[in-house]
Amino acid sequence: MAHSHSADGAAAPSDLTRHRRALRILIVMLIPLGIWTVAGLVMLWPGDISEHVNTDVAGYAVAGVTYPKARITEVKPSSCEGLAGSTPGVTDTRCANVTAELLEGDDQGKLVTVPLTAAVYASGVEAGQKIQLVRVPPAEGQPAQYNFSDFVRGVPLLVIGLIFAAVVVLVARWRGFAAVIGLAFAGFILIKFMFPALVAGSDPILVGLVGSSVIMFVVLYAAHGFSARTTTALVGTLFGLIVSALIGFFATRWAHLTGVAAEDDYVLAAAAPDLRLTSVVICGIIFAGLGVLNDVTITQASAVWELADSGGSQKHLFSRAMRIGRDHIASTVYTIAFATAGASLSVLLLIVIYERPMFSVLQTEQFAGEVLRTLVASIGLVLAVPLTTAIGVAVVRASNYGVRGTARNPRPVSIPASATSIDSDQTSARQPALALRRRRQRRTEDDFGDFSHLRDPSETQQ
Repeated sequence: MAHSHSADGAAAPSDLTRHRRALRILIVMLIPLGIWTVAGLVMLWPGDISEHVNTDVAGYAVAGVTYPKARITEVKPSSCEGLAGSTPGVTDTRCANVTAELLEGDDQGKLVTVPLTAAVYASGVEAGQKIQLVRVPPAEGQPAQYNFSDFVRGVPLLVIGLIFAAVVVLVARWRGFAAVIGLAFAGFILIKFMFPALVAGSDPILVGLVGSSVIMFVVLYAAHGFSARTTTALVGTLFGLIVSALIGFFATRWAHLTGVAAEDDYVLAAAAPDLRLTSVVICGIIFAGLGVLNDVTITQASAVWELADSGGSQKHLFSRAMRIGRDHIASTVYTIAFATAGASLSVLLLIVIYERPMFSVLQTEQFAGEVLRTLVASIGLVLAVPLTTAIGVAVVRASNYGVRGTARNPRPVSIPASATSIDSDQTSARQPALALRRRRQRRTEDDFGDFSHLRDPSETQQ
């Protein structure tokens, strides 16, 4: 009778070769992408944009106009007749006059009365609530004028934001914490880089691609670790962004989207004369599918690396991974469409109000922009799946990851039964330690955390 034993300790020379190959592939992928992203960020960083903003076109920036907070002390229902923002001839709606105490500003402590439209009053206005007013400074002996601006929503936003962060961290733990930090970083790039760069008149495609690439570099590696599968997902995500940017550019030109769909767009065009409103459309298309694109590519990359354990040819691995990708595509396309519909529901309701043929309504600027944004983002998402899969298969096979079992378990050596001297109890005692070692190896085998296993065998022996 014979027994078979296999080495389970140090990595074999073939293992070292495979890891070196994978490392070279990843460096080839990372260095050009990183250089391009950093260079673009430096060249396009907007700096001071005050000279690109016309502060005299809107009340938001007029000198002397302030927005003090106030607390409602009394609410009196009133007629809407003649009130700005009310529908003429409609008498069955109720508006209100509210008295509020100013909590800040030059007139702090003063009581002022402002009117509320029917829509604002119907939302539920009660004494004790905080509101924000618009104060127009006095002119030619006239007292300062106050009007209702909005409700103060700082506390609800802060509380719900903290609940969101707490839930993410409690469920996903450290990865959830990294994801929240990545989300905050994305907001920083949007506010400090992308928005000012567009206002300054920079190229929208470059701004969208560079800003999105910076966000993805930080978000992906922070949440998923510095590994081969994360790098594969990053490359697939960047490909999807490039496809979305190119298609979005040509679709915007072809459909003659001007970027002017509402009154605020006219204000934006006048306040930022160097901003091309078509830039807003193109950047919106690039950024619309970024989150879902990230989700699809990281899932697809992970699927490739997990399926590689079972071996098989490249074609077989690609087809198996694509079966998973097709299921994911089917669900995420719905996600983009439903998210867009929910975000623009008030605009979509106009289809019913206009009482015109649906296809005719969809051709207007308001609806055509939303439809094209959804379709272009979905096209980039779908095309990113096969590319991410192909990149993953190429990296896996180049590093021979899928045949790991044959490398770490050399050909069995037949040993006569009489030469076996290991007691069965001692072997059982070693099993937990060996299992723990294998789990650690599986967890870190495609990470850059430890380079010691990349040394040549001769250096290890020394």
